[in-house]
Amino acid sequence: MKNQVKIFDTTLRDGEQVPGCKLDTKSKLILAEKIDVLGVDIIEAGFPISSPGDFKSVVEISKIIKSASVCALSRANEKDIDVAAESLKHAKKPRIHTGIGTSEIHIKHKFNSNKDSIIDLAKRAVTHAKKYVEDVEFYAEDAGRTENDFLAKVCEEVIKSGATVLNIPDTTGYCLPIEYGEKIKYLVDNVSGIENVTISCHCHNDLGLATANSIYGVLNGARQVECTVNGIGERAGNTSLEEVVMILRQHSDLNLDTNINSKLLNETSQKVSELMGMPVQPNKAIVGSNAFAHSSGIHQDGVIKKRETYEIIDPIDVGVNKSSIVLTARSGRAALAYRMKEFGVNLTKKELDDVYGEFLVIADQKKEVTDTDFPSILQKKNISYG
Repeated sequence: MKNQVKIFDTTLRDGEQVPGCKLDTKSKLILAEKIDVLGVDIIEAGFPISSPGDFKSVVEISKIIKSASVCALSRANEKDIDVAAESLKHAKKPRIHTGIGTSEIHIKHKFNSNKDSIIDLAKRAVTHAKKYVEDVEFYAEDAGRTENDFLAKVCEEVIKSGATVLNIPDTTGYCLPIEYGEKIKYLVDNVSGIENVTISCHCHNDLGLATANSIYGVLNGARQVECTVNGIGERAGNTSLEEVVMILRQHSDLNLDTNINSKLLNETSQKVSELMGMPVQPNKAIVGSNAFAHSSGIHQDGVIKKRETYEIIDPIDVGVNKSSIVLTARSGRAALAYRMKEFGVNLTKKELDDVYGEFLVIADQKKEVTDTDFPSILQKKNISYG
């Protein structure tokens, strides 16, 4: 039996904070249903006090979600928490996500406060949220830059106040993976009562380390990862849901897995991209259009002979029909013969040699040779087809 890592999807909250990505309630409902069917454990539906539209979205999402917990974000004040609770009234499994900054820079410059006051605010926020729901998640904003001993004190106090989940965010994406992993381990080893709650990773991608940090967090005892489809989010984005899921699945020796139906990853990625107006970069891991595309002759030959020579993931496992053999000037005879066969033409060795020279002429002129170029190539060499 593998240990479960819960997937906390914040595509509709943190992901939607990307400039230009504002979703209306209708679009949020479409995505919420898709994300629920994908198999995530928790959907962070929004920040209800931020706007009437966001409040409405959380209310409506709460009504339709069948499997996942529905979570609403709040700051560490009673009004925020009251509004969050109100928005979750229809949720089958409601969660309030409340918290406050804990790093020196946040305490001094954001709150003009001190450590004792921050702990007091944190305790009061969790206690108040607990009046409404059993499931209360506490976030220690900028935990990545918070001294471990103070972070441990905050965590211990909010556990006593009733928190069920501790969110340890690397808010600015600053931590190195080993550093973030050690932070989680420090909490596991030094916080009384931590064995009774779930530790959660919430990592940002400012240095391109969000996924690596989340994995190191899990390896050191975290059992929830907060992430977004396509890795969208503030600034350089959040931890990518599809990356975390497939890393854990590919490394079966870790004995960790999620409830995600990976065959729906590509479809979900495309729908998020479409509704948010955010194209997925072609070289994006798992869901990019080039993730299973091969244009180098050496790679193509290997993949044609045995897919696993250059692919560690079967495309079908993430909802992609098959690998792509893209014909370019770097492609070899094996790739051309393979694509011609798909086109319906079985070339002899001599015909392939003749056609290959003509193919290279076109490939040098164009970035990519497609099926529409095949008829003219074949005609020039007097090879019948069709």
